[in-house]
Amino acid sequence: MKPKTNEEKAVKATYFSIVGNTCLAIIKGIAGYFGNSYALIADAIESTTDIFSSFLVLFGIKYSNRPADKNHPYGHGRAEPLITFLVVGFLIASAVLIAHDSIINIRTPHSLPKSWTLFVLGAIIIWKEISFRLVFKRGKETNSSSLKADAWHHRSDAITSVAAFIGISIALFLGKGYESADDWAALFASGFIIYNSYLILRPALGEIMDEHVYDDLIETIRQVSLKVEGVIDTEKCFIRKSGMIYHVDLHATVDANISVKEGHEIAHILKDTLRLEIPELGHVLIHIEPHE
Repeated sequence: MKPKTNEEKAVKATYFSIVGNTCLAIIKGIAGYFGNSYALIADAIESTTDIFSSFLVLFGIKYSNRPADKNHPYGHGRAEPLITFLVVGFLIASAVLIAHDSIINIRTPHSLPKSWTLFVLGAIIIWKEISFRLVFKRGKETNSSSLKADAWHHRSDAITSVAAFIGISIALFLGKGYESADDWAALFASGFIIYNSYLILRPALGEIMDEHVYDDLIETIRQVSLKVEGVIDTEKCFIRKSGMIYHVDLHATVDANISVKEGHEIAHILKDTLRLEIPELGHVLIHIEPHE
C-alpha cells in the first residue's frame, strides 16, 4: 500500500536512509579495518554521521507537520529548514574529521590496502547512488528541504566512495611507496562534501528568508484562478514556503460594480478552488481588487 500523505512518504524515505546508513557504516568499518583502507574507515565515519543526521531529519519532518495552534497560526513548517542547517553541520563536521584523519594517515606509514576492498566499494557506490536518486525523488515529491539534504548525504557518501576506489586502485597498481593514495583520496573527498554542504544550505537559507523562487507555482496559481467565475484577472502573488506546504497571498481582480458580499463569495470560492487544485497549498489569503 502506497503512503497517502507527503509526511508518510518523507518518513518512509527517512527510515530507508537510517537502515541503509547503519548497514553501510558497519560494512565499511569492518572492510576498512581488515582491508587496511583508511579511506574506507573515513567513509564509515561519514555514514555514521549520516545516521544521526537522518534521525534529525525524521524529527524535523514529524515536528514541522504538526498542526497550527494558538502560538503558531501558520503551523510548524519552518522547523524543517532549521533541521536542514543542523544536517549541514553534520556534513561539515564529518568532512573536517575525514580531512584531519587523512592528513594524519598520510604522514603515518602503513600497509597497502587489500584488493578485495575495491569490490566492496563498487557495490557501495552503486547502492549510494540509487539511494540518492530514491530519496531525492521523495524530497521533490513532498517539497521537503530536509529530505533533499538527506539525499545529498547519500550523494556525498557515493563521492567519497568513488574517491576511495580511485585511491585504492592507484595504491594497488603502483605498489610500494603509494600506500597513502587512498588517504589522499579521502582528503580530496572531504572537499566535495563541503561543497555539497553549500548546495544543501543555500535553498534552506532562501526558504527561511522567503526568497522568491516560485515562478512556476505562481503561474499555476494564476491559471487556476482564471477558471473561477467572477475572477477577471490576478495581480500580486506572494508565496512563502513552510515545511512541505506553501502559503499564498493573492490579489484577484473582480467587477467593481458587484456587492461586497459577492466579492467575498468569489474570494472564498477562489480560495477553495486553489487548495483543491493545488494540494500543497496551505493558507491562502485573497485580496479583492476592483476592475474599472
